[in-house]
Amino acid sequence: MKHGVAFRKFSRTSSHRMLMLRNLVTSLFEHEQIKTTLPKARDTARLAEKIITMGKKGNLPAFRRANAFLLKPALVPKVFGAFAERYANRPGGYTRIHKFGNRPGDNAPHAILELVDNPRDLRFEMTARAVGWELLGKRLGDEGPAALAATGLPDVHNVVEDAKTMDPRQRGELRVKTRWNVQKVLRYRKEDAVVELAAKAEDHVDTLLARPLALKSIVQKDAEKSDDTPIASAKALRLKAGQTLPGGVQSTLRLAQAALGKEPSSRPRWFERRKLGVDKSAIWSQS
Repeated sequence: MKHGVAFRKFSRTSSHRMLMLRNLVTSLFEHEQIKTTLPKARDTARLAEKIITMGKKGNLPAFRRANAFLLKPALVPKVFGAFAERYANRPGGYTRIHKFGNRPGDNAPHAILELVDNPRDLRFEMTARAVGWELLGKRLGDEGPAALAATGLPDVHNVVEDAKTMDPRQRGELRVKTRWNVQKVLRYRKEDAVVELAAKAEDHVDTLLARPLALKSIVQKDAEKSDDTPIASAKALRLKAGQTLPGGVQSTLRLAQAALGKEPSSRPRWFERRKLGVDKSAIWSQS
């Protein structure tokens, strides 16, 4: 019986295991976002947070310990400078792990390990896209996407400002979960983060509006048998199975469960061949 087993061994000797983790922490501080297996990401995050805590202390013993741990001494000023300033008010939790499926080949669980509030923060990007998606779905109205594409989506900055201070239980233009994510990603960021989040949300709205409208114009030109050469990548603009559009009446989960492709049958459910559906609201067919 094994007692006192505190951490993962990774089928390596102690020297090999520690050198591997030091290398992962060094790569994380250099790129601020790495991809590795899930168990390695968890142990790397534990050590990386200790090094960032040393950087926040800022004294000579902490500097010497961090310098002895990192494999690239050029990163030590970054830890004691940029990272210490970025996480000065954050009491902990400097890393975030995103599960990334399984690796082809050995089927090992993959994960993305990143530093919180880094320039390519995945949570920040996903929250901005969720804000743009929900605002576009609610403001399509009766005029259709073409009119909204001409005028743009107004007051995105004001919606983000209100969501930052609004109680999660109150009702607003954003869902409760999205509002909670907005508050979480903006809690320890600077004041200009609201402007950055609103700009990313507007860019995603423009992308969502441009893609179906571009495909519609291509189809119309093809129907009119115009002399213009159709775009070769028109197939890439089409909706794929299980995909939905803002303002759709069915969720993506319901589409993935083949709610649109299901045909009424007297056969038992386990004999039916389920298909993926595509949810395209009627509002996107308006001009």
